[in-house]
Amino acid sequence: MLNLPVTLFLYASELQQYPEETLNIIKATFSAAVIGWMYGGLPAFHHAKTQYIERSQAEIFQNRLDAVQSAHRAAIRGFIRYGWRWSWRIATFVAIFNTVSTGLSVYRNKTTFSHFAAAGAFTGGLFRMHLGLSRMAAGSVFGAAFGIPAGGLLMAVQKLSGESIQEKRLRERRLLHEQKLAEWKARLNFTEADLEEIVSNTQEGTMERDIEKIQELLNLPKNPLPSKDGNSSEL
Repeated sequence: MLNLPVTLFLYASELQQYPEETLNIIKATFSAAVIGWMYGGLPAFHHAKTQYIERSQAEIFQNRLDAVQSAHRAAIRGFIRYGWRWSWRIATFVAIFNTVSTGLSVYRNKTTFSHFAAAGAFTGGLFRMHLGLSRMAAGSVFGAAFGIPAGGLLMAVQKLSGESIQEKRLRERRLLHEQKLAEWKARLNFTEADLEEIVSNTQEGTMERDIEKIQELLNLPKNPLPSKDGNSSEL
């Protein structure tokens, strides 16, 4: 049985594009990165700006513009620092969660709540693994509890769309098979027509050459018959 990467690669080569599951993982990861950056960066922006204003009461600035620019620079530094911290963590969590759940769904060719629970447990335990066994177990429980409602939400969205990913993949494969079959039949008919035309042209050319040879033979001069005088002198 083929493993998941080989299956996805073969499916991608058939459709000459990346599988929809892979595109969904990439889109979800990018969206999670943006949301995480906003979630961690915006509060840090306001907090860093407020702290800078409180700490710089005794500082002397050249003018009001210089003070405003300094406060904004401090706020942007806080936005980038804390936004990045939240962004890569949430993006990594979503990427691992979606990869595991999608892999299980593709391998078993169906989508169930257990896939999302297992993906959440694996991801939560992986994130808390460096804190010890007890924290890893707690992370797995939290991840499983998070995965079930997340999976229910994704399945509800698929039902509202009227077609699950598995059904869409099967439909695309069926359409691709029918298209290839039609192309194969068209090529076969075209080949047969070409063969018949070649055979007919060959036969016509052979008959024409035979007729030309016969005509050349008929046009040749007749050989003269031997005379009686010649025969008598020889005697």
